[in-house]
Amino acid sequence: MEPQPAMDADPRVVGDRLRRLRQERGVSLSELAKRSGVDKAILADAETGTHNPTLETLWAITAQLGVPIGALLADPPEPQIMRGTAMEAELLEVFEDERVTYELYRVTVPPGLTQTSPAHHEGVSEHVTVFTGTLSAGPIHEPLTAGPGDHISWVSDVPHGYRARGPDVVRATVLIRYPAKP
Repeated sequence: MEPQPAMDADPRVVGDRLRRLRQERGVSLSELAKRSGVDKAILADAETGTHNPTLETLWAITAQLGVPIGALLADPPEPQIMRGTAMEAELLEVFEDERVTYELYRVTVPPGLTQTSPAHHEGVSEHVTVFTGTLSAGPIHEPLTAGPGDHISWVSDVPHGYRARGPDVVRATVLIRYPAKP
């Protein structure tokens, strides 16, 4: 499967926000590339809006900047859809409370592929409620399983993944809790 752009948002807007967040933190392009494991050329193209990066790339970058992925989006008039290797996530709402940001997503995970996500910054957690299908998700080496009506959660400051188990599409919600980066 070809990597798809992570968002339908204008890549120039995402790039401008990415560059501003990087500069506000006093991090050079080279340093962010090194920390995130994202090639410097891909990062530069993302900042100029000439490349629409994958969801995995954006998660790797935002984890190193200590911000939720929603920080790259304008306040959308309607939900934003993001695509990863093996899942589609619709950002429904962003909540902020003191030093914590929450992002609520509606996700779809088709059978047969695994969505692997890099570690978020320290203290980030993911909370998943499954509505249809059976989901295997969580830390790569210790995934959890949830079926319809089940809830699972984990600290996602380690590489983690999502995979539909069995023949059915998984439909779920994911709440990601981002404490302010220390």
